[in-house]
Amino acid sequence: MQNQYSENNNHFNQTNYQWNNQTGGNGPSRDSNKNTKYYVLGLFTGILASLSVMFMVMGAMKFYRIIDSAKNANSIEKQAQTESITNTGVEKKLGILEDTIEKHFWKEVDTTSLENGLYRGLLSSLDDPYSVYYTSEELVALQQQTQGIYYGIGAYIEQDLETGYVRISKIIKNTPAEESDLMEDDYIYQINGEDMQGKDRTYVVSKIKGEEGTTVVITVIREGASEPLDITVERRKIESPTVEYEMLEDGTAYIQITEFDLVTTGQFEAAYNEAIADGMKGLIIDLRGNPGGNLSTVCDIARMILPKGLIVYTEDKYGKREEYTCKGDNEIKVPLVVMTNGYSASASEILAGAVKDYGIGKLVGTTTYGKGIVQKVIKLSDGSAIKLTVSSYFTPKGNNIHEIGIEPDVEVKFDAQLYEKGTDNQLEKAKEVLAGMK
Repeated sequence: MQNQYSENNNHFNQTNYQWNNQTGGNGPSRDSNKNTKYYVLGLFTGILASLSVMFMVMGAMKFYRIIDSAKNANSIEKQAQTESITNTGVEKKLGILEDTIEKHFWKEVDTTSLENGLYRGLLSSLDDPYSVYYTSEELVALQQQTQGIYYGIGAYIEQDLETGYVRISKIIKNTPAEESDLMEDDYIYQINGEDMQGKDRTYVVSKIKGEEGTTVVITVIREGASEPLDITVERRKIESPTVEYEMLEDGTAYIQITEFDLVTTGQFEAAYNEAIADGMKGLIIDLRGNPGGNLSTVCDIARMILPKGLIVYTEDKYGKREEYTCKGDNEIKVPLVVMTNGYSASASEILAGAVKDYGIGKLVGTTTYGKGIVQKVIKLSDGSAIKLTVSSYFTPKGNNIHEIGIEPDVEVKFDAQLYEKGTDNQLEKAKEVLAGMK
């Protein structure tokens, strides 16, 4: 599960630029001259390991679980060797393509780049925007993302599947991103001159991050700007604030969760306990713009408020089911409202879906994103990894929300003009609904 993703993780405004029509996250554009060589090689190598790897992705479904066992990695690699469906014709054509590139391509090509292009092409051939290949460096970036501590610029980014680019969805306070000229809703066009069209968010993150004190040039496309803007930002240590708490009027506690990282459980628990100590009479949990994150994290948070029973369950293509449950020892005793929008995805939808199915609260806002599938990260022995979509998940009542989303109990569209004047109309509606439940 992935999907607000800080350099750790969707409103598209049409600009004056022509966007590629491919679905974002599927890897480099197949029509792009820049990536053709990698894709062609990857396409013919793509069959090499896809089936064998996918047969090995059973087991506990953690959305960002890393398989550290060398035994598992070696097993996958051995199976790829023994069950390969490549033949001499494919191998011969790969050799011809490599020789042709070496002889005719207009500049020198790094061998490592060619190899990584093959692997990326393999995963791209699955036609799944969430199944990707990570180099060892990119895997480190992913691991840092799930922890919530990293060296970067302090901005949340989200994938836009229509454009194939990522968008800056939020800028963290007191960070280099806030000190720079970056703005929310900027689309990241290039990083240090490299085109980011069709790149997975984790790949984009790996390019933004770097050693503390170094700088990165981020080229953005901004609505109203006549051309892309180059913005230089310094990298620093960032501790992601994934939870914000505020006690509103009439004993209404407001807790916003921006994503579900490993640090989020503790942050939410601290905020929730503080709200109780402050005399909470009702709770609003704001999941707007939250793209998801760790399955373990959202389940831990759900166990702080849900009654006894299922939180969520997953099923793979063989029908194998895995259930995540709650003992119900901490069921919430005050009225609850959960706020959602079209960018509340994945883990956010697990929490929202469970609240709605159990009827312990009301959903206010707009229909969620509709990402009802689970990804698993499998680490290989050379330090690289692949992330594969391995199963679907279902709400406690068995609802499949993939590409459907979860409809709110009270629908209210976000009013940007009111927000610019200082009024969050969706939050005001949430407070109104909560007041009626007290």
